[in-house]
Amino acid sequence: MQKLTRLAALIALGIALTGCQIGSGFTSSRTAPVLGGALQVGVPPGYCIDGKASRESRDTAVILMGRCSDAMTAKPALITVSIGQGGSAGVMTAGGPALAAFFTSAQGRATLARSGRAGDVRIIAALGSGDAFLLHLQDRNVGEYWRAVIGVKGRLVTLSATGTEELRLDPAEGRILLEKALDALRAANKAPT
Repeated sequence: MQKLTRLAALIALGIALTGCQIGSGFTSSRTAPVLGGALQVGVPPGYCIDGKASRESRDTAVILMGRCSDAMTAKPALITVSIGQGGSAGVMTAGGPALAAFFTSAQGRATLARSGRAGDVRIIAALGSGDAFLLHLQDRNVGEYWRAVIGVKGRLVTLSATGTEELRLDPAEGRILLEKALDALRAANKAPT
């Protein structure tokens, strides 16, 4: 139980949304440095970072991306990248079964819920995808969507791909977009060879 409580605290810390503004407007760069260059946020093709809505504190960041105005072939979606404190990626060493157990628990579902209430989230699937852990979930306030958890340069990073209030994102398309966002994040932080 103590191990689960520690895991919960570290994951909640990594998912927390805190900080101050980092910029203004949308930027179309394929990568953006965050946290003083501690890591790079990769941006999938067709999407741009919203600097006005994104936040960065001394040790955490939340980056929001939407479809670029000139990318009408990209699905209307919101991509959220939340970056935890240095060292927070240590929770990934617990492995898939422990992560699945946490996220399906009441405490884990409350951590994932936009409302903070466990009853508002239902986990549809929890699975590994390379070095990432994927969650397919139903949130009463957001609808059905995919979220990924991955360790990057010692930091716990969560990514999600959701639709908008006006246009829901089909879950299958959401998973494809989430995988593209993960690929962009991995490529942006790949060590030079």
